[in-house]
Amino acid sequence: MLRLERRNTHVYKNGFTKMANDWRIVLSKECKTKEEAVYLEGFIKRMKSRKFIEKVISDRGILDNILSKR
Repeated sequence: MLRLERRNTHVYKNGFTKMANDWRIVLSKECKTKEEAVYLEGFIKRMKSRKFIEKVISDRGILDNILSKR
């Protein structure tokens, strides 16, 4: 939540997404470790696909599947 608030209030002045102020949480996943969370975030970003993100939002089991295959 803090990260989202910082994004929307432009704390990250040099960030790529600094112009946006409409970020919102559409999916939340509790991970066992920070490593898992960072891995999932990186995986999703590497996919660079809006369709993939929409698929993950509609089927959260995809995230568990990704973690089980790593």
